[in-house]
Amino acid sequence: MTEEPRVIWFTGLSGAGKTTLAEKLVSYLKNSGVKCELLDGDTVRNIFPQTGFSKKDRDEHVKRMGFLASMLERNGVTVVASFISPYRESRDFVRKMCKNFIEVYVATSLETCEKRDVKGLYKKARKGEITSFTGIDDPYEPPLNSELTIKTDNETVDESFRKLLNYLNC
Repeated sequence: MTEEPRVIWFTGLSGAGKTTLAEKLVSYLKNSGVKCELLDGDTVRNIFPQTGFSKKDRDEHVKRMGFLASMLERNGVTVVASFISPYRESRDFVRKMCKNFIEVYVATSLETCEKRDVKGLYKKARKGEITSFTGIDDPYEPPLNSELTIKTDNETVDESFRKLLNYLNC
């Protein structure tokens, strides 16, 4: 990977594999001497004031995280961000704030994500216990022109990770 900092933004449904790939990438980059930080949707929501899940709340949350990512990037830090970030408009907003933005679409079918459902969120959403859940009763707008699309339905984590490293020239 080049020395120039980047914002590597993973997007996709819950359970797609975003965090798994992002964590693996951060470990790889740090071991390679790259100054980097991980911004992960689940972790960040636990630290920052609770935000809701309406379209407006999600957009604001993604924009805030994008602003933070752009600030880190400007200060020489490569940012690996893992957020569902379901709406194109807010992802495009983040793209415009960053100098070197790489959108990685972790394209995994809803069926596969529901099978993985380690947190039980899809089951709760199907029962109506969770509303405005992306992919069930709230839309996910896939990127139209992501820099990289990784399809985790039929490949191992290592296969997906190799595609990511190849794209990033690592």
